Amino acid sequence: MLIQENTGLIVIDVQGKLARIVNESDKLISNLEKIIRGCQLLELPIIWAEQNPQGLGATVPELAELLKNQQPFEKYSFNAMENESFKKAVLNSERKQWLVCGIEAHICVYQTVLGLLSHNFEVEVVADCVSSRSKENRDLALKKLQNKGADVTTVEMCLYELVKSSKSEVFKGILNLIK
Repeated sequence: MLIQENTGLIVIDVQGKLARIVNESDKLISNLEKIIRGCQLLELPIIWAEQNPQGLGATVPELAELLKNQQPFEKYSFNAMENESFKKAVLNSERKQWLVCGIEAHICVYQTVLGLLSHNFEVEVVADCVSSRSKENRDLALKKLQNKGADVTTVEMCLYELVKSSKSEVFKGILNLIK
């Protein structure tokens, strides 16, 4: 079970033209906006990364605007945990549970989740917030990650799990995001 005080969000490489050509890209970006806004309402730490931004471009404007008060971690390794600054941010957050979303599911998301698991974090991949150019690669990545010990969730499922009660101060805000 996700616990608000123990959970953070990692957003991986939702950049440039690639973000527009992955499977169901419009739905992906809409769901990413929801989870980022939800995590902000819940005051969860959000760590985001960009893979080779000079080559792939910046994070898509819809998400960059939501994250404007922080900077992305620039990386070149597919596993973001191999970037020392990124790894330090994760370790210093004192969070034990991480929601992971972004692209591509079978490359950078997959390898970053394995990196987090190797550091004994609990990881939940947000299925409707990850994609790849092909649905087959996305689906295989989710299956392999489950076999390696990651859990799979959805935006709605994880946000309600974190809110826990309709009496929560942020329930109405979360409800408005999900509707």
